[in-house]
Amino acid sequence: MTEFKLTDYDFIELNKLMKLLGMVSTGGEANVRITNQEVKVNNVIEIQKRKKLRSGDVVTFNAHQIVIK
Repeated sequence: MTEFKLTDYDFIELNKLMKLLGMVSTGGEANVRITNQEVKVNNVIEIQKRKKLRSGDVVTFNAHQIVIK
């Protein structure tokens, strides 16, 4: 499990988080993975590419699990 700390902002968009943390190679790949229902937020499949993630949210993708702090 990895922690991602929000600094200077109240949220981060799901596709940006995936690219920033190297879970995918490009933002386009992140969008495809989200559209293909491969990503969960708080244990629910998420299809919103720009879902606003806030403190306490948990993102799961493949072997990655990210907790937003």
